[in-house]
Amino acid sequence: MDIFKVLHKKLVVSCQALEDEPLHSSFIMGRMAVAALQGGASGIRANSVADIKEIKQQVELPIIGIIKQDYPDSEIFITATQKEVKALLDAQADMIAMDATFRERPNNETLKDIVAFVKEKAPHIGLMADCSTVEEAMKAERLGFDCISTTLVGYTKETEGQNIADNDYKIFRSFIDAVSIPVVAEGKIDTPEKSKKVLELGATFVVVGSAITRPQLITKKFSDAIQ
Repeated sequence: MDIFKVLHKKLVVSCQALEDEPLHSSFIMGRMAVAALQGGASGIRANSVADIKEIKQQVELPIIGIIKQDYPDSEIFITATQKEVKALLDAQADMIAMDATFRERPNNETLKDIVAFVKEKAPHIGLMADCSTVEEAMKAERLGFDCISTTLVGYTKETEGQNIADNDYKIFRSFIDAVSIPVVAEGKIDTPEKSKKVLELGATFVVVGSAITRPQLITKKFSDAIQ
C-alpha cells in the first residue's frame, strides 16, 4: 500500500481514549473508527496494540499507529522507545508515528537508532515524525523519516501556547517551507475550515482527533459558550 497515495489531501481521524477518559475501550475505538469511515475518513490514527487490532477488524483503512507510555526518565510518551516500535510492527500498523522532538528519550535511546531499526527490519512501513519545531522537522528529515507532523506544536515547553493556525498559519507555513518530505497537519485543528485551509497550504493530509472523537471536549465547547 502506498499510504501517501491513499491519504493524499484526505482526512485521517485520530481514534484515541486514554485510561482516564470516558470512552477508553478498544471496542469503543473500533466503533469510533467505523463512524469515522462512514463520515468520510480515509485513515485512522490509533493508540495501543489492542486498539489497532480491534480497529483492523472493523475497517479496512490505513492505520497510523502509536503507543503512549509514560516513562519516569523522559517527557516523551508517544512511541518513545524501540519496545513500542516493535509492538507496532507486530500489530501491523501501516505507518508508525513517534515523538521526534529534541527531548531525551527513555533509557538513553536515540531517535537515530530507532529510525535505523525500522528501516532495516520493516522498510515498507512509513515513519511519521511528530514535531513541535521546524528545527526538529529538519532533523527528522535528515534521519530518514517519511513525513513530518505538526502534532506537538504547543505541547512542549519551547512551544507552549502556540498553534499552527496562529497569525494566518505562520507556523504551519514555516514547516512546509523547511522540509522537502510530506508535511501532515495535526494538532488543535478543531474546525472543518481549518482542515480545509491546511490542505490548501500544502499539507499532504490532515489528522483530526479531539474535535471529532472526544465528546467530553466537544460538549465543553458548547457548555462554555452557553455559560
